[in-house]
Amino acid sequence: MKITRVRATPVNVPLEAAYVWSYGALPGFTQTIIEVETDAGLTGIGEAPSAAAAQVINASFAEALAGCDPIDITGCELRCLPSTRGVQSVSELAMTAIWGGVEMALWDLRGKAWNQPVYQLLGGAVRKDIAFTEYFAYRLAGNGKGGEASAEAVADYCARMKQEHGSTLFEGKVSDAEPAAAIRLATAVRKAIGDDALMRADSNHAYSVATARTLAPAFEELGIDCWEDPVGTYEDMARLRPHTRLALSSHNTDFPKAVSLGVPDNIVTNIAGHGGFTATLKFIGACEKMGIGFWCYSGDSGVATAAYMHLCASQSWITKPNQSLLRMQPHDVIEEGPFRPKNNVVRVPEGPGLGVTLSQEKLKFLHQHFLDNGAMNKYHNPADPGRYVRLPLA
Repeated sequence: MKITRVRATPVNVPLEAAYVWSYGALPGFTQTIIEVETDAGLTGIGEAPSAAAAQVINASFAEALAGCDPIDITGCELRCLPSTRGVQSVSELAMTAIWGGVEMALWDLRGKAWNQPVYQLLGGAVRKDIAFTEYFAYRLAGNGKGGEASAEAVADYCARMKQEHGSTLFEGKVSDAEPAAAIRLATAVRKAIGDDALMRADSNHAYSVATARTLAPAFEELGIDCWEDPVGTYEDMARLRPHTRLALSSHNTDFPKAVSLGVPDNIVTNIAGHGGFTATLKFIGACEKMGIGFWCYSGDSGVATAAYMHLCASQSWITKPNQSLLRMQPHDVIEEGPFRPKNNVVRVPEGPGLGVTLSQEKLKFLHQHFLDNGAMNKYHNPADPGRYVRLPLA
């Protein structure tokens, strides 16, 4: 089997309503969908977390991979990606994530060629029901959705998710510029979901160490399970550590620094960002060795979501629920999606490869959204559109 064509298509994945976070308002995500075609009639699909990936893949990777054996993933990588250590030394880590989307497609192809789901190729399933949190945040109003502008409105949203979908796992943006308002929000959500529900807070570097110290006792009292990126750096997190019993997490993947400083307790990331399944498995193994928790985050079109469900199905070390915006995403690019958790879980797709089918109609729709609107601006500041927010907020 030989690769005959590699095609990358940038798409927008809009949310039903923009949510408010520490940097402003986030209306959705821009991704790249990758198709790797072969002379055997099989096509593998993957996803990279940027629009820039499409240009690199179409201009460079596609030519490099033409005629290659897609089962030889290492051989394909050697044609596309410099040494990971070399990539880091020149600050081109985006190249790793771009390759990660291609590598995802090659694993999908491998599963299709051998008629096995990816989780079987990774060693078999330790679980098939994959846990996801609901997500909460203040949201802007749009298209009849969102509009939760107060702590009470956000809490009502969470209560509705619990009642309608059986959700007892929640994570959300707690990053008010006024610390007292952050405590009011967290308190209202806890009251709405009940004391037995899991609740995690994500502050996206909103606070100084001093402010985080004042918030920590209230969050402990509320039984917050984990506080993600409360401060700006691992060094700041290490200064916060002696002042709270809360578990801490981060999207930063600087593993050596995490081990050196003893924080965070958990690392939250995605497959493409590490460079694909192969590199992610190595990372999870290192986390297990050092006792650092691991789970995945959301903001994908459906292809990458399927990929990390297979990852979570196969890895016993991943015991905590993944972040999820699935309830807030009206669109993706797969026939089977968007995925929707019920009673906190989504069943891992059972078909060959990733077990999902790319919808050319949906792909065309979301690509046109990208062409019409450009890449989604995650850093739009509705309070002052001409200026970006600077952190910490407090």
